[in-house]
Amino acid sequence: MKNKKSRPEDAADLRQKAEAVFFKQAARSSEDLVSLSSEETRRMFHELRVHQIELEMQNEELRLAQEALNVSHARYLDLYNFAPVGYITLSEQGLILKANLTAATLLGMDRSELVNQPLTGFILKEDQDIYYLHRKSLFESREPQECELRMVNKDGQLFWVHLTAVASQDDTGPICRIIMSNITERKRSEEENKTLQAQLTQARKMESVGRLAGGVAHDFNNMLTVILGHTQIAMDDIDPSEPLYHDLQEVLTCAQRSADLTKQLLTFARKQVIEPKILNLNQTIKQMIIMLQRLIGEDIKLIWKASENLWAIKMDPSQIDQILANLCLNARDAISNGGKIIIETGLKTFDPAYCAGHPGFVPGDFVLLAVSDDGCGMDKEICNNVFEPFFTTKETGKGTGIGLATVYGIVKQNNGFINVYSEPGQGTTFKIYLPRCTSVDEALKIDLSEEPVPRGNETILLVEDEPAILELTQKILQRLGYSVITAATPGEAT
Repeated sequence: MKNKKSRPEDAADLRQKAEAVFFKQAARSSEDLVSLSSEETRRMFHELRVHQIELEMQNEELRLAQEALNVSHARYLDLYNFAPVGYITLSEQGLILKANLTAATLLGMDRSELVNQPLTGFILKEDQDIYYLHRKSLFESREPQECELRMVNKDGQLFWVHLTAVASQDDTGPICRIIMSNITERKRSEEENKTLQAQLTQARKMESVGRLAGGVAHDFNNMLTVILGHTQIAMDDIDPSEPLYHDLQEVLTCAQRSADLTKQLLTFARKQVIEPKILNLNQTIKQMIIMLQRLIGEDIKLIWKASENLWAIKMDPSQIDQILANLCLNARDAISNGGKIIIETGLKTFDPAYCAGHPGFVPGDFVLLAVSDDGCGMDKEICNNVFEPFFTTKETGKGTGIGLATVYGIVKQNNGFINVYSEPGQGTTFKIYLPRCTSVDEALKIDLSEEPVPRGNETILLVEDEPAILELTQKILQRLGYSVITAATPGEAT
């Protein structure tokens, strides 16, 4: 664009042009010039002056309009280059003709370097079919098209984008204008939400299964109590030398095994009666090491890595035994031709910020118990179901599917949490986090020494809503010398 002259220079030019026109016309006829009166001459110069002023005003309006246009263009360039989304113009062949600063930043290159580069060079190979279908639909329908795909910048960093494309036309022919939005954070949030939703669904499922298992186990436990009680009474009345005594012993043994299975179900449902004590996890594990080595066999090496100065925990010691026994047996079954099992303890503290980025973790101080093996490992699908009751990958007859469910129930009953890490061929690690006990009061020690069963002749009021248990308990108390008055409900007892 030519540079505009200043206003005084414009006025001088117009004046010179006006004088030239006047003298040119005046020279045409000296007679006409002579015939002009002074009044007519003044009128002519006045009209020329008015015309000059009008031209100057028009010139000023043009100058102001050009300045406004320049400001608007600069503002447009700022909006175009610094927009929160990338703008790209593509040729019909898919080559980049133009890109704003945001698009260049996303792709990791200077804008000048992007010119004539194919956009497909920045699209992940696995997603290029999405892009080709996107462009095909655009030029065939001439309607705006949208898609989401993954791109890779110059440095190899992968990111998600949402593309909105519009078909257009310029002097070179058909073109495509693309709006490119970075949606990496949105995709990450969606994935986190999906993970959290899956965990919530799993937790609800485990809770439902736990309630079902607890209800069934409670009723089954009542029946087993009756079977065990009557069997024991019958055995007390029969001489051990009689053949029937052996049969009753088998009934008692099988009923006791069933009772143990029921106890595991109650543990999973968190309804098992426990006796928590303040204890040091290292001391409890130390007492079990020899037994655990015998349990897993001599061909598997058991390694114990105890952390010093562990915090105290409050838990039933027998539950620690159950956890270690089940995890070590599970590890043993995953190892073939010799291997190793590692038991570790440690201290862990999780803050809310860490837990926000790691679903399943809970803020606070915890004592860590980890059991690792170098066995066959598990895939993701198995890991997602490993704590469900009766879920097992073992052959029929070699596993009940209760062991890990029992571990899960114990950990939850003690306000802890458990995570499993495994890959096929890479072994498995179970990490259990038990809450730190800050109480300084020692738990009461219970004397478990065997004492003779007390006898008496008093009268006992017995209230029980389960008829079979009521009858069994009445019979046992009467055999001990007590007089028993029975009632099925508190109302009957009054």
